[in-house]
Amino acid sequence: MARIKGGLNAKKKHNRVLKLAKGYRGARSKQYRVAKQSVMRALTSSYAGRKQRKRQMRSLWIARINAAARMNGLSYSRFMHGLKLAGVDMNRKVLADMAVSDAEGFKSLAEVAKEKLAA
Repeated sequence: MARIKGGLNAKKKHNRVLKLAKGYRGARSKQYRVAKQSVMRALTSSYAGRKQRKRQMRSLWIARINAAARMNGLSYSRFMHGLKLAGVDMNRKVLADMAVSDAEGFKSLAEVAKEKLAA
């Protein structure tokens, strides 16, 4: 049986990596060996970045809720505890959106939390 050389498959593999490295500076976008290292690192970082984005959004929501709660005379933790006691089951994303766009609605939630904390 005749021997088959692997040139075509190697070329395809190289081109796949070099396509991902398009836009990188210097040898990182031209030479396969350097490009492969850069692409592997970039893919690892992008995976980690998708996890970090979720953490950053949650901390942003908490900061917004805290600022709005303090305008209504409560700290973040007391506000959230009051809502829990009142049985208000809203996530932080919705609460942060209310804090920014619907100040009156947020104020009414703060009043409900205050009442439950006082009782």
